Amino acid sequence: MPPGRFPGKVNMEIYWQLFCAFFRIGGLTFGGGLAQLPMLKYELVQKYHWLEEPELLDIYAIGQCTPGIIAINTATYVGYKKKGVMGGIVATLGMVTPSLVIITLVAAALQSVIDNVWVQHAIMGIRGVVCALMLNTVLTMGKKTLKSRYAVAVAIPALIAAFFFNVTTLVIVIIAAVFGMVWHVALHDGRKGGNAE
Repeated sequence: MPPGRFPGKVNMEIYWQLFCAFFRIGGLTFGGGLAQLPMLKYELVQKYHWLEEPELLDIYAIGQCTPGIIAINTATYVGYKKKGVMGGIVATLGMVTPSLVIITLVAAALQSVIDNVWVQHAIMGIRGVVCALMLNTVLTMGKKTLKSRYAVAVAIPALIAAFFFNVTTLVIVIIAAVFGMVWHVALHDGRKGGNAE
């Protein structure tokens, strides 16, 4: 161990990184869970290398089909993965603190500014940027995820179901999970049959 470095200091460093990473995600993104994907990817995959992109997508899928807010679920999971229960608490606090502070401040002045034309145009601009960031993230992650016929066979019907038929995310995720298990069992049985011959 290098001089002057103590285990407690190393532990506090990772807690501080967890808090700051999710504080930035919670404070600098607009539009909810899906809009936070670009920031999640930057902070968790590119900057700190806590996750790989496929793992981030897996966590995000789990967050979609579990109770609560997607971003909070993701923060709790990543924090728990890095430093157990305390890591989960610290990451979750980092995610919710900016929203709590901002909403408390905005609520007091909301009625006086909501009808302001400049505020309305600013919100419209933010919406456009959020859509562009979401599209960029989907395309980037899609290139790295849709590498097999199985992935494409699941992704296309899921997109059609969500976009054209308004099927809820929970139903889509459950059906995809069942399909994945059936696919795995069929593939495993096929390999065993081939080996037996």
